[in-house]
Amino acid sequence: MGRQDSGTDDPRVKVRAGKGSRPRSKRRPDYSKAARGQVVAIDRGRYTVYVDGVRVQCVKARELGRGAVVMGDLVHLTGDLSGTGGTLARIVEILPRHGVLRRSLEEVPGARGEKIVVANADQLVVVTAAADPTPRAGMVERCLVAADEAQIPVILCMTKTDLADPAPFLRQFAGFDLQVVQTQRGGDLSELAEALAGRFSVLVGHSGVGKSTLINELIPGADRQVGEVNELTGKGRHTSTSAVALELPAGGWVVDTPGVRSFGLSHAEEENVLRVFPGTLAATEYCLPNCSHLAGEPSCALDTWARGEAPFDEGDLAWRQDLVQRARGLLEAVATPSP
Repeated sequence: MGRQDSGTDDPRVKVRAGKGSRPRSKRRPDYSKAARGQVVAIDRGRYTVYVDGVRVQCVKARELGRGAVVMGDLVHLTGDLSGTGGTLARIVEILPRHGVLRRSLEEVPGARGEKIVVANADQLVVVTAAADPTPRAGMVERCLVAADEAQIPVILCMTKTDLADPAPFLRQFAGFDLQVVQTQRGGDLSELAEALAGRFSVLVGHSGVGKSTLINELIPGADRQVGEVNELTGKGRHTSTSAVALELPAGGWVVDTPGVRSFGLSHAEEENVLRVFPGTLAATEYCLPNCSHLAGEPSCALDTWARGEAPFDEGDLAWRQDLVQRARGLLEAVATPSP
């Protein structure tokens, strides 16, 4: 090959070799036979992956991108899988996800989009106290919508039932598609343990409701920090600072999430909200096209359903009116875009 013409006779001028014309190969490494595990902890760029009974410390491959790996991910990994201190494996591939529990970030100033809380969850356990702090129906409703979007079942775990009767609070969820488990301080947790066994469960609830206490009793040696409820505000102090999956003695995992104020819902769909409130989704089949189902919407069938007018039967009108009011509150949250 002749020398490339530089356009000058000056010997000091060097001509940089041109790039080859061969196209980049589309072939990618095949990791289908690589070791498979599940992410059970994330801490400042290091990942703990559970592989065949061994906890392996890992980093992720650069090509996966920042924030690509989330709690609960099923992954392929290569490298040292012994789990010996000082060794590292490498996460090279993220497998398809199911049961993706996510929340929108509209409550965080300047934040956009949504955040995956946990992937590959089997069920959501909403922990709320009968008292100290006061239970909040809105938090449970938002979690139900998030679980519907993730297509996973919900367990409502009522703690501290020795302090107050949970019946009035639970009546608000009569007819809802959820399982209720009640516990007392220092009481028997066998019903809850049975519901968690063999499942990858996510525990969510306001600070102070007793998530860490439950985990410490279910998993000896978990040593999750327990906080007290502020007597002035009636709110708990954040004790869990990062999500971590803990293995149950009888099999299964529980993910202890940090205390959250709420689940942002702007990523959800109207159907996710209406499916949560019994009877409302079926009633909207009689709405006009493009109905928002919000208060003041002309000819919205939810109003007709709440009044017990044709084509609907009379039913329990007070119950229906309460459901419609609560559902519309969440529909407004879904209709509001993230800032």
